[in-house]
Amino acid sequence: MTEESAHDGDSGRRSAGADGGTDDEGVVRRDRFSGGPARSFLSSLEADHRIFEADLEVDRAHTVMLAEQGIVADDVAGQILTALDAIEVDGHGSLPDGEDVHEAIETAVIQRIGTDGGKMHTARSRNDEVAACIRYRLREDVLAAIETTLALRESLVTVADEHAETIMPGYTHLQPAQPTTAAHWALAYEGAVRRDTDRLLAAYSRINESPLGGAAFAGTTFDIDRERTAELLGFDGGPASDASGNSAEQRSAVIVENSMDAASSRDFLLEAVQALSTHATTLSGMAEDVIIFANRGFVDLSDDYSSTSSIMPQKKNPDTLELVRAVAGDAAAGVQGLTTTLKGLPRAYNRDLQRATTYAWETVDAVTEASEVAAGAIATADWNEQVLAAEAGEGFSTATGVADLLAANGLPFRTAHELVAVAAENGADYDALESAAHDVLGESLAAHVDPAAVEDALDPAASVASRDSRGGPAPDAVERQLESARESLAADEDERGELIGALEAAHEALRSEVNEYV
Repeated sequence: MTEESAHDGDSGRRSAGADGGTDDEGVVRRDRFSGGPARSFLSSLEADHRIFEADLEVDRAHTVMLAEQGIVADDVAGQILTALDAIEVDGHGSLPDGEDVHEAIETAVIQRIGTDGGKMHTARSRNDEVAACIRYRLREDVLAAIETTLALRESLVTVADEHAETIMPGYTHLQPAQPTTAAHWALAYEGAVRRDTDRLLAAYSRINESPLGGAAFAGTTFDIDRERTAELLGFDGGPASDASGNSAEQRSAVIVENSMDAASSRDFLLEAVQALSTHATTLSGMAEDVIIFANRGFVDLSDDYSSTSSIMPQKKNPDTLELVRAVAGDAAAGVQGLTTTLKGLPRAYNRDLQRATTYAWETVDAVTEASEVAAGAIATADWNEQVLAAEAGEGFSTATGVADLLAANGLPFRTAHELVAVAAENGADYDALESAAHDVLGESLAAHVDPAAVEDALDPAASVASRDSRGGPAPDAVERQLESARESLAADEDERGELIGALEAAHEALRSEVNEYV
Protein backbone atom coordinates (compact mmCIF):
# COMPACT_ATOMS: atom_id res chain seq x y z
CA MET A 1 0.00 0.00 0.00
CA THR A 2 2.39 2.59 -1.24
CA GLU A 3 2.54 5.93 -3.01
CA GLU A 4 2.26 6.48 -6.73
CA SER A 5 1.46 9.47 -8.87
CA ALA A 6 -1.42 9.52 -11.35
CA HIS A 7 -0.37 8.43 -14.84
CA ASP A 8 -1.74 8.99 -18.28
CA GLY A 9 -3.02 6.17 -20.45
CA ASP A 10 0.45 5.24 -21.73
CA SER A 11 1.91 4.48 -18.30
CA GLY A 12 2.55 0.83 -19.08
CA ARG A 13 4.68 1.35 -22.22
CA ARG A 14 7.85 2.06 -20.32
CA SER A 15 7.82 -1.31 -18.57
CA ALA A 16 6.24 -3.67 -21.03
CA GLY A 17 8.13 -5.41 -23.81
CA ALA A 18 6.90 -6.12 -27.32
CA ASP A 19 5.18 -9.28 -26.12
CA GLY A 20 3.28 -7.38 -23.46
CA GLY A 21 5.34 -8.83 -20.60
CA THR A 22 7.06 -6.91 -17.86
CA ASP A 23 10.40 -7.10 -16.16
CA ASP A 24 10.83 -8.37 -12.62
CA GLU A 25 10.56 -4.91 -11.08
CA GLY A 26 6.92 -4.40 -12.00
CA VAL A 27 5.29 -1.35 -13.49
CA VAL A 28 5.99 1.30 -10.88
CA ARG A 29 9.68 1.30 -9.93
CA ARG A 30 11.01 -0.65 -12.92
CA ASP A 31 14.83 -0.51 -12.83
CA ARG A 32 14.90 2.55 -10.54
CA PHE A 33 15.40 1.87 -6.83
CA SER A 34 14.94 -1.81 -7.57
CA GLY A 35 17.76 -3.37 -5.57
CA GLY A 36 19.21 -3.30 -2.10
CA PRO A 37 18.23 -4.76 1.25
CA ALA A 38 15.33 -2.34 1.78
CA ARG A 39 13.14 -3.87 -0.94
CA SER A 40 11.46 -6.34 1.42
CA PHE A 41 11.17 -3.65 4.08
CA LEU A 42 9.27 -1.45 1.65
CA SER A 43 6.99 -4.20 0.36
CA SER A 44 3.51 -4.74 1.76
CA LEU A 45 2.45 -7.34 -0.81
CA GLU A 46 2.02 -10.18 1.64
CA ALA A 47 0.17 -8.03 4.17
CA ASP A 48 -2.07 -6.75 1.39
CA HIS A 49 -3.67 -10.17 0.99
CA ARG A 50 -6.56 -8.80 3.02
CA ILE A 51 -7.42 -6.12 0.46
CA PHE A 52 -6.82 -8.20 -2.67
CA GLU A 53 -10.51 -8.51 -3.54
CA ALA A 54 -11.16 -4.91 -2.54
CA ASP A 55 -8.46 -3.75 -4.94
CA LEU A 56 -9.99 -5.71 -7.80
CA GLU A 57 -13.37 -4.09 -7.15
CA VAL A 58 -11.82 -0.63 -6.99
CA ASP A 59 -9.99 -1.36 -10.25
CA ARG A 60 -13.25 -2.46 -11.88
CA ALA A 61 -15.19 0.59 -10.75
CA HIS A 62 -12.42 2.93 -11.88
CA THR A 63 -12.12 1.22 -15.27
CA VAL A 64 -15.88 1.33 -15.87
CA MET A 65 -15.89 5.03 -15.04
CA LEU A 66 -12.95 5.71 -17.38
CA ALA A 67 -14.83 3.99 -20.19
CA GLU A 68 -18.05 5.83 -19.48
CA GLN A 69 -16.18 9.13 -19.51
CA GLY A 70 -14.50 8.29 -22.81
CA ILE A 71 -11.05 8.36 -21.23
CA VAL A 72 -10.39 4.71 -22.10
CA ALA A 73 -11.89 2.96 -25.12
CA ASP A 74 -14.61 0.40 -24.47
CA ASP A 75 -12.64 -2.46 -26.01
CA VAL A 76 -9.59 -1.65 -23.87
CA ALA A 77 -11.79 -1.45 -20.79
CA GLY A 78 -13.19 -4.86 -21.70
CA GLN A 79 -9.70 -6.36 -21.94
CA ILE A 80 -8.71 -4.86 -18.59
CA LEU A 81 -11.88 -6.08 -16.88
CA THR A 82 -11.48 -9.56 -18.34
CA ALA A 83 -7.90 -9.66 -17.07
CA LEU A 84 -9.06 -8.61 -13.59
CA ASP A 85 -11.58 -11.47 -13.54
CA ALA A 86 -8.84 -13.93 -14.43
CA ILE A 87 -6.54 -12.52 -11.77
CA GLU A 88 -9.30 -12.93 -9.18
CA VAL A 89 -9.73 -16.58 -10.14
CA ASP A 90 -5.98 -17.19 -9.88
CA GLY A 91 -5.86 -15.56 -6.46
CA HIS A 92 -3.46 -13.39 -4.52
CA GLY A 93 -0.81 -16.09 -4.45
CA SER A 94 -0.41 -15.97 -8.23
CA LEU A 95 0.47 -12.27 -8.35
CA PRO A 96 3.91 -11.24 -9.58
CA ASP A 97 6.31 -9.63 -7.17
CA GLY A 98 5.67 -6.00 -6.38
CA GLU A 99 5.84 -3.39 -3.68
CA ASP A 100 2.18 -3.88 -2.92
CA VAL A 101 -0.95 -5.57 -4.17
CA HIS A 102 -1.89 -2.57 -6.31
CA GLU A 103 1.32 -2.64 -8.32
CA ALA A 104 1.21 -6.44 -8.52
CA ILE A 105 -2.31 -6.45 -9.94
CA GLU A 106 -1.46 -3.74 -12.47
CA THR A 107 1.62 -5.70 -13.48
CA ALA A 108 -0.47 -8.85 -13.88
CA VAL A 109 -2.97 -7.01 -16.08
CA ILE A 110 -0.18 -5.71 -18.35
CA GLN A 111 1.33 -9.17 -18.51
CA ARG A 112 -2.00 -10.51 -19.75
CA ILE A 113 -3.06 -7.87 -22.28
CA GLY A 114 0.03 -5.81 -23.02
CA THR A 115 0.70 -2.12 -22.66
CA ASP A 116 -2.96 -1.13 -22.78
CA GLY A 117 -3.23 -2.64 -19.31
CA GLY A 118 -1.43 0.42 -18.01
CA LYS A 119 -4.42 2.54 -18.95
CA MET A 120 -6.23 1.13 -15.93
CA HIS A 121 -4.20 3.49 -13.77
CA THR A 122 -5.17 6.59 -15.68
CA ALA A 123 -6.34 9.50 -13.51
CA ARG A 124 -5.55 7.93 -10.17
CA SER A 125 -2.71 7.32 -7.75
CA ARG A 126 -1.96 4.47 -5.48
CA ASN A 127 -2.67 7.00 -2.72
CA ASP A 128 -6.38 7.34 -3.40
CA GLU A 129 -6.52 3.74 -4.60
CA VAL A 130 -5.26 2.27 -1.34
CA ALA A 131 -7.44 4.61 0.71
CA ALA A 132 -10.46 3.32 -1.23
CA CYS A 133 -9.39 -0.31 -0.78
CA ILE A 134 -8.93 0.09 2.98
CA ARG A 135 -12.32 1.70 3.37
CA TYR A 136 -13.95 -0.92 1.13
CA ARG A 137 -12.61 -3.83 3.20
CA LEU A 138 -12.97 -2.16 6.59
CA ARG A 139 -16.68 -1.71 5.96
CA GLU A 140 -17.11 -5.48 5.86
CA ASP A 141 -15.00 -5.97 8.97
CA VAL A 142 -16.91 -3.37 10.98
CA LEU A 143 -20.22 -4.88 9.91
CA ALA A 144 -18.93 -8.26 11.14
CA ALA A 145 -17.96 -6.68 14.45
CA ILE A 146 -21.40 -5.08 14.71
CA GLU A 147 -22.98 -8.50 14.15
CA THR A 148 -21.16 -9.88 17.20
CA THR A 149 -22.35 -6.98 19.35
CA LEU A 150 -25.90 -7.78 18.28
CA ALA A 151 -25.44 -11.45 19.15
CA LEU A 152 -24.07 -10.50 22.55
CA ARG A 153 -27.00 -8.18 23.19
CA GLU A 154 -29.38 -10.95 22.23
CA SER A 155 -27.67 -13.29 24.72
CA LEU A 156 -27.95 -10.68 27.47
CA VAL A 157 -31.61 -9.99 26.68
CA THR A 158 -32.32 -13.72 26.89
CA VAL A 159 -30.65 -13.92 30.32
CA ALA A 160 -32.66 -10.92 31.48
CA ASP A 161 -35.91 -12.40 30.18
CA GLU A 162 -35.30 -15.73 31.91
CA HIS A 163 -34.00 -14.30 35.20
CA ALA A 164 -36.13 -11.26 35.93
CA GLU A 165 -36.81 -12.66 39.43
CA THR A 166 -33.47 -14.36 40.04
CA ILE A 167 -32.19 -12.52 43.12
CA MET A 168 -28.43 -12.09 43.38
CA PRO A 169 -25.96 -10.02 45.38
CA GLY A 170 -24.90 -6.70 43.93
CA TYR A 171 -21.54 -5.09 44.59
CA THR A 172 -19.72 -1.82 44.67
CA HIS A 173 -15.96 -1.86 45.24
CA LEU A 174 -16.41 -5.66 45.06
CA GLN A 175 -18.09 -5.45 48.48
CA PRO A 176 -21.67 -6.60 49.11
CA ALA A 177 -23.84 -3.56 48.47
CA GLN A 178 -27.50 -4.19 47.62
CA PRO A 179 -29.47 -7.17 46.34
CA THR A 180 -30.34 -7.08 42.66
CA THR A 181 -31.25 -9.60 39.96
CA ALA A 182 -29.42 -11.45 37.23
CA ALA A 183 -31.69 -9.65 34.78
CA HIS A 184 -30.66 -6.24 36.10
CA TRP A 185 -26.99 -7.21 35.76
CA ALA A 186 -27.48 -8.50 32.21
CA LEU A 187 -29.34 -5.38 31.11
CA ALA A 188 -26.59 -3.19 32.54
CA TYR A 189 -24.20 -4.77 30.06
CA GLU A 190 -26.79 -4.78 27.28
CA GLY A 191 -26.98 -1.00 27.60
CA ALA A 192 -23.22 -0.68 27.39
CA VAL A 193 -22.96 -2.99 24.38
CA ARG A 194 -25.84 -1.10 22.75
CA ARG A 195 -23.74 2.06 22.91
CA ASP A 196 -20.79 0.11 21.50
CA THR A 197 -23.01 -0.82 18.56
CA ASP A 198 -23.96 2.83 18.10
CA ARG A 199 -20.30 3.87 18.07
CA LEU A 200 -19.45 1.26 15.45
CA LEU A 201 -22.38 2.32 13.27
CA ALA A 202 -21.24 5.94 13.52
CA ALA A 203 -17.69 4.92 12.61
CA TYR A 204 -19.06 2.96 9.65
CA SER A 205 -20.73 6.09 8.29
CA ARG A 206 -17.39 7.86 8.03
CA ILE A 207 -15.58 4.81 6.69
CA ASN A 208 -18.19 4.56 3.95
CA GLU A 209 -17.07 7.64 1.98
CA SER A 210 -15.12 7.39 -1.25
CA PRO A 211 -11.63 8.92 -1.58
CA LEU A 212 -11.24 7.61 -5.14
CA GLY A 213 -10.44 10.35 -7.63
CA GLY A 214 -8.30 12.36 -5.25
CA ALA A 215 -5.25 10.97 -7.09
CA ALA A 216 -1.88 11.54 -5.40
CA PHE A 217 -3.40 14.47 -3.48
CA ALA A 218 -3.91 17.29 -6.01
CA GLY A 219 -6.64 15.80 -8.18
CA THR A 220 -6.28 15.08 -11.88
CA THR A 221 -6.55 16.81 -15.25
CA PHE A 222 -8.87 14.10 -16.58
CA ASP A 223 -12.63 14.58 -16.67
CA ILE A 224 -13.43 11.87 -14.13
CA ASP A 225 -16.70 11.25 -12.30
CA ARG A 226 -15.93 10.67 -8.63
CA GLU A 227 -19.57 10.22 -7.70
CA ARG A 228 -19.87 7.42 -10.24
CA THR A 229 -17.06 5.36 -8.75
CA ALA A 230 -18.44 6.02 -5.28
CA GLU A 231 -21.82 4.75 -6.46
CA LEU A 232 -20.36 1.65 -8.09
CA LEU A 233 -18.49 0.79 -4.89
CA GLY A 234 -21.44 1.43 -2.59
CA PHE A 235 -19.92 4.39 -0.76
CA ASP A 236 -23.07 6.06 0.51
CA GLY A 237 -22.08 7.27 3.95
CA GLY A 238 -24.27 4.89 5.88
CA PRO A 239 -26.78 5.48 8.67
CA ALA A 240 -25.36 8.48 10.51
CA SER A 241 -25.29 10.64 7.39
CA ASP A 242 -28.83 9.69 6.36
CA ALA A 243 -30.83 11.95 8.64
CA SER A 244 -33.84 11.83 6.31
CA GLY A 245 -34.37 8.15 7.05
CA ASN A 246 -34.02 7.10 3.42
CA SER A 247 -33.52 3.43 2.73
CA ALA A 248 -30.18 2.09 1.51
CA GLU A 249 -31.49 1.98 -2.06
CA GLN A 250 -32.22 5.71 -1.96
CA ARG A 251 -28.94 6.89 -0.50
CA SER A 252 -26.69 8.84 -2.81
CA ALA A 253 -22.97 8.46 -3.29
CA VAL A 254 -20.72 10.17 -0.75
CA ILE A 255 -17.15 11.25 -1.48
CA VAL A 256 -14.37 12.75 0.59
CA GLU A 257 -14.51 16.14 -1.09
CA ASN A 258 -11.00 17.56 -0.74
CA SER A 259 -8.51 15.56 -2.81
CA MET A 260 -5.67 16.03 -0.33
CA ASP A 261 -7.89 14.90 2.52
CA ALA A 262 -9.13 11.96 0.42
CA ALA A 263 -5.67 10.57 -0.26
CA SER A 264 -4.02 11.11 3.09
CA SER A 265 -6.54 11.06 5.95
CA ARG A 266 -6.80 8.01 8.19
CA ASP A 267 -8.99 9.39 10.95
CA PHE A 268 -11.65 6.90 9.91
CA LEU A 269 -9.23 4.13 10.88
CA LEU A 270 -8.58 5.70 14.25
CA GLU A 271 -12.28 6.20 14.95
CA ALA A 272 -13.02 2.57 14.13
CA VAL A 273 -10.18 1.30 16.31
CA GLN A 274 -11.28 3.55 19.17
CA ALA A 275 -14.85 2.25 18.92
CA LEU A 276 -13.55 -1.32 18.90
CA SER A 277 -11.34 -0.58 21.90
CA THR A 278 -14.31 0.81 23.79
CA HIS A 279 -16.24 -2.36 23.04
CA ALA A 280 -13.27 -4.46 24.15
CA THR A 281 -13.27 -2.56 27.44
CA THR A 282 -16.95 -3.37 27.90
CA LEU A 283 -16.22 -7.02 27.16
CA SER A 284 -13.34 -7.04 29.62
CA GLY A 285 -15.50 -5.78 32.47
CA MET A 286 -18.24 -8.29 31.69
CA ALA A 287 -15.72 -11.11 31.48
CA GLU A 288 -14.28 -10.12 34.85
CA ASP A 289 -17.75 -10.20 36.43
CA VAL A 290 -18.51 -13.66 35.06
CA ILE A 291 -15.08 -14.96 36.11
CA ILE A 292 -15.81 -13.78 39.67
CA PHE A 293 -19.33 -15.20 39.53
CA ALA A 294 -17.93 -18.56 38.43
CA ASN A 295 -15.43 -18.47 41.29
CA ARG A 296 -18.24 -17.94 43.79
CA GLY A 297 -20.49 -20.59 42.31
CA PHE A 298 -23.05 -18.12 41.03
CA VAL A 299 -22.77 -19.28 37.44
CA ASP A 300 -21.55 -22.39 35.63
CA LEU A 301 -19.88 -21.85 32.28
CA SER A 302 -20.40 -24.37 29.53
CA ASP A 303 -17.56 -26.80 28.96
CA ASP A 304 -17.33 -25.31 25.47
CA TYR A 305 -16.11 -22.07 27.03
CA SER A 306 -13.94 -23.57 29.76
CA SER A 307 -10.83 -25.67 30.12
CA THR A 308 -9.18 -27.85 32.72
CA SER A 309 -5.74 -28.09 34.23
CA SER A 310 -3.00 -30.24 32.79
CA ILE A 311 -2.25 -31.52 36.29
CA MET A 312 -5.30 -30.79 38.49
CA PRO A 313 -8.17 -32.90 37.12
CA GLN A 314 -10.86 -31.22 39.25
CA LYS A 315 -10.31 -27.79 37.73
CA LYS A 316 -12.76 -26.00 35.45
CA ASN A 317 -11.23 -22.75 34.37
CA PRO A 318 -12.95 -19.80 32.62
CA ASP A 319 -10.05 -19.51 30.18
CA THR A 320 -12.01 -18.12 27.25
CA LEU A 321 -13.29 -15.21 29.29
CA GLU A 322 -9.80 -14.55 30.62
CA LEU A 323 -8.67 -14.15 27.03
CA VAL A 324 -11.69 -11.95 26.29
CA ARG A 325 -10.58 -9.81 29.22
CA ALA A 326 -7.07 -9.59 27.82
CA VAL A 327 -8.18 -8.43 24.36
CA ALA A 328 -8.90 -5.02 25.86
CA GLY A 329 -5.14 -4.63 26.17
CA ASP A 330 -4.62 -5.56 22.53
CA ALA A 331 -7.25 -3.06 21.43
CA ALA A 332 -5.85 -0.30 23.61
CA ALA A 333 -2.42 -1.00 22.10
CA GLY A 334 -3.97 -0.67 18.65
CA VAL A 335 -5.35 2.76 19.52
CA GLN A 336 -2.02 3.87 20.94
CA GLY A 337 0.02 2.47 18.05
CA LEU A 338 -2.23 3.98 15.40
CA THR A 339 -2.44 7.33 17.17
CA THR A 340 1.32 7.50 17.47
CA THR A 341 1.82 6.56 13.82
CA LEU A 342 -0.60 9.25 12.65
CA LYS A 343 0.54 11.93 15.09
CA GLY A 344 2.34 14.79 13.42
CA LEU A 345 2.15 13.46 9.86
CA PRO A 346 2.15 16.34 7.38
CA ARG A 347 -0.30 16.35 4.51
CA ALA A 348 -0.40 14.72 2.06
CA TYR A 349 0.82 11.13 1.66
CA ASN A 350 3.63 9.70 3.80
CA ARG A 351 4.89 6.13 3.74
CA ASP A 352 4.17 5.84 7.47
CA LEU A 353 0.58 5.16 6.47
CA GLN A 354 1.64 1.76 5.15
CA ARG A 355 2.20 0.74 8.77
CA ALA A 356 -1.01 2.29 10.09
CA THR A 357 -3.54 -0.10 8.63
CA THR A 358 -2.16 -3.16 10.42
CA TYR A 359 -3.38 -1.78 13.73
CA ALA A 360 -6.92 -1.65 12.39
CA TRP A 361 -6.87 -5.19 10.98
CA GLU A 362 -5.40 -6.70 14.13
CA THR A 363 -7.80 -4.83 16.39
CA VAL A 364 -10.96 -5.60 14.45
CA ASP A 365 -10.04 -9.28 14.22
CA ALA A 366 -9.23 -9.61 17.93
CA VAL A 367 -12.26 -7.69 19.20
CA THR A 368 -14.70 -9.37 16.82
CA GLU A 369 -13.55 -12.81 17.93
CA ALA A 370 -13.66 -11.83 21.61
CA SER A 371 -17.17 -10.43 21.22
CA GLU A 372 -18.34 -13.60 19.50
CA VAL A 373 -16.87 -15.77 22.27
CA ALA A 374 -18.42 -13.59 24.97
CA ALA A 375 -21.84 -13.91 23.34
CA GLY A 376 -21.54 -17.68 23.28
CA ALA A 377 -20.31 -17.90 26.87
CA ILE A 378 -23.22 -15.81 28.14
CA ALA A 379 -25.79 -17.67 26.05
CA THR A 380 -24.71 -21.10 27.32
CA ALA A 381 -24.01 -20.30 31.00
CA ASP A 382 -26.23 -21.66 33.79
CA TRP A 383 -27.19 -19.33 36.63
CA ASN A 384 -27.30 -21.07 40.03
CA GLU A 385 -30.48 -19.52 41.39
CA GLN A 386 -30.35 -21.16 44.82
CA VAL A 387 -26.78 -20.07 45.46
CA LEU A 388 -27.53 -16.56 44.23
CA ALA A 389 -30.59 -16.26 46.45
CA ALA A 390 -28.70 -17.53 49.49
CA GLU A 391 -25.96 -14.98 48.95
CA ALA A 392 -28.19 -12.04 48.00
CA GLY A 393 -28.41 -10.75 51.58
CA GLU A 394 -24.75 -11.17 52.46
CA GLY A 395 -23.03 -8.30 54.22
CA PHE A 396 -26.35 -6.76 55.32
CA SER A 397 -26.99 -5.80 51.71
CA THR A 398 -30.56 -4.75 52.53
CA ALA A 399 -29.33 -2.00 54.87
CA THR A 400 -30.00 0.77 52.36
CA GLY A 401 -33.57 -0.42 51.95
CA VAL A 402 -34.11 -0.22 55.70
CA ALA A 403 -32.64 3.28 55.80
CA ASP A 404 -34.91 4.30 52.93
CA LEU A 405 -37.90 2.90 54.80
CA LEU A 406 -37.06 4.89 57.93
CA ALA A 407 -36.59 8.04 55.85
CA ALA A 408 -39.93 7.46 54.14
CA ASN A 409 -41.51 7.36 57.61
CA GLY A 410 -40.19 10.74 58.68
CA LEU A 411 -36.65 10.26 59.94
CA PRO A 412 -33.99 12.43 58.30
CA PHE A 413 -32.05 10.14 55.95
CA ARG A 414 -28.75 10.90 57.72
CA THR A 415 -30.27 9.85 61.04
CA ALA A 416 -31.64 6.69 59.45
CA HIS A 417 -28.23 6.05 57.88
CA GLU A 418 -26.54 6.36 61.28
CA LEU A 419 -29.07 4.07 62.95
CA VAL A 420 -28.64 1.30 60.39
CA ALA A 421 -24.85 1.68 60.47
CA VAL A 422 -24.88 1.13 64.24
CA ALA A 423 -27.10 -1.92 63.77
CA ALA A 424 -24.75 -3.33 61.13
CA GLU A 425 -22.02 -3.61 63.75
CA ASN A 426 -24.12 -6.10 65.68
CA GLY A 427 -26.04 -7.99 63.01
CA ALA A 428 -28.46 -7.75 60.14
CA ASP A 429 -31.78 -8.48 61.81
CA TYR A 430 -34.63 -6.69 63.54
CA ASP A 431 -33.15 -7.10 67.01
CA ALA A 432 -29.96 -5.30 65.95
CA LEU A 433 -32.02 -2.47 64.47
CA GLU A 434 -34.18 -2.22 67.61
CA SER A 435 -31.10 -1.96 69.80
CA ALA A 436 -29.61 0.69 67.50
CA ALA A 437 -32.87 2.67 67.63
CA HIS A 438 -32.61 2.94 71.41
CA ASP A 439 -28.96 4.04 71.09
CA VAL A 440 -29.54 6.63 68.35
CA LEU A 441 -33.15 7.71 68.88
CA GLY A 442 -33.66 6.90 72.55
CA GLU A 443 -36.84 4.99 71.77
CA SER A 444 -38.18 1.89 70.07
CA LEU A 445 -38.03 1.46 66.32
CA ALA A 446 -41.76 0.73 66.40
CA ALA A 447 -42.39 4.37 67.33
CA HIS A 448 -41.44 5.30 63.78
CA VAL A 449 -42.17 2.35 61.53
CA ASP A 450 -44.26 -0.81 61.40
CA PRO A 451 -42.06 -3.76 62.45
CA ALA A 452 -43.60 -5.88 59.65
CA ALA A 453 -42.46 -3.33 57.09
CA VAL A 454 -38.94 -3.52 58.53
CA GLU A 455 -38.96 -7.30 58.24
CA ASP A 456 -40.00 -6.96 54.58
CA ALA A 457 -37.20 -4.47 53.96
CA LEU A 458 -34.71 -6.95 55.40
CA ASP A 459 -35.77 -9.60 52.88
CA PRO A 460 -33.65 -9.46 49.68
CA ALA A 461 -36.54 -10.39 47.37
CA ALA A 462 -38.86 -7.79 48.88
CA SER A 463 -36.05 -5.25 48.81
CA VAL A 464 -35.56 -5.80 45.07
CA ALA A 465 -39.29 -5.68 44.40
CA SER A 466 -39.49 -2.30 46.12
CA ARG A 467 -36.87 -0.77 43.83
CA ASP A 468 -39.22 -0.12 40.94
CA SER A 469 -37.90 3.25 39.87
CA ARG A 470 -37.11 3.57 36.18
CA GLY A 471 -34.10 1.42 35.37
CA GLY A 472 -34.25 -0.40 38.69
CA PRO A 473 -34.11 -4.15 39.40
CA ALA A 474 -37.78 -4.72 40.28
CA PRO A 475 -39.41 -7.12 37.80
CA ASP A 476 -41.77 -4.43 36.44
CA ALA A 477 -38.88 -2.02 35.92
CA VAL A 478 -36.85 -4.76 34.28
CA GLU A 479 -39.70 -5.53 31.90
CA ARG A 480 -39.72 -1.92 30.73
CA GLN A 481 -35.95 -2.09 30.16
CA LEU A 482 -36.37 -5.36 28.29
CA GLU A 483 -38.90 -3.78 25.97
CA SER A 484 -36.49 -0.96 25.18
CA ALA A 485 -33.62 -3.41 24.67
CA ARG A 486 -35.66 -5.57 22.29
CA GLU A 487 -36.78 -2.57 20.25
CA SER A 488 -33.26 -1.20 19.98
CA LEU A 489 -31.85 -4.60 19.07
CA ALA A 490 -34.41 -5.09 16.32
CA ALA A 491 -33.75 -1.61 14.93
CA ASP A 492 -29.99 -2.16 14.88
CA GLU A 493 -30.38 -5.58 13.28
CA ASP A 494 -32.51 -3.97 10.58
CA GLU A 495 -29.93 -1.22 10.11
CA ARG A 496 -27.10 -3.69 9.72
CA GLY A 497 -29.18 -5.74 7.28
CA GLU A 498 -29.89 -2.63 5.27
CA LEU A 499 -26.20 -1.74 5.13
CA ILE A 500 -25.29 -5.24 4.00
CA GLY A 501 -28.05 -5.07 1.41
CA ALA A 502 -26.70 -1.78 0.10
CA LEU A 503 -23.21 -3.26 -0.31
CA GLU A 504 -24.57 -6.35 -2.03
CA ALA A 505 -26.68 -4.23 -4.36
CA ALA A 506 -23.64 -2.10 -5.25
CA HIS A 507 -21.58 -5.23 -5.90
CA GLU A 508 -24.26 -6.63 -8.19
CA ALA A 509 -24.64 -3.30 -9.98
CA LEU A 510 -20.89 -3.10 -10.58
CA ARG A 511 -20.86 -6.69 -11.85
CA SER A 512 -23.65 -5.82 -14.24
CA GLU A 513 -21.68 -2.86 -15.58
CA VAL A 514 -18.54 -4.96 -15.94
CA ASN A 515 -20.48 -7.57 -17.89
CA GLU A 516 -21.32 -4.90 -20.47
CA TYR A 517 -17.64 -4.79 -21.40
CA VAL A 518 -16.33 -8.34 -20.95
